[in-house]
Amino acid sequence: MTALIILSVVLAVVIIAVVAAALIKVRQDLEATSADLATLAGALSMVESEHLQPLEPAVKAINGQFDIIIGAFPGIARKAKIVAERRPT
Repeated sequence: MTALIILSVVLAVVIIAVVAAALIKVRQDLEATSADLATLAGALSMVESEHLQPLEPAVKAINGQFDIIIGAFPGIARKAKIVAERRPT
């Protein structure tokens, strides 16, 4: 009976040690991932400021043209419907 108690206590200590080691490893991995993400955020910020912001006026101009084109779709659709209705079947 005493042996079972000792084995149970040893098993509990081993389980606690394994869980603690796993949690320590997870913490280390999360810290490494956090550092990598910080580096990536810095690089992306640099790319945005140096390469993407100068393109903003051109993108706005292109999007403005798309707005004009999209605005014309309902009129084109009405005219296409009229033509389709006049076509002989």
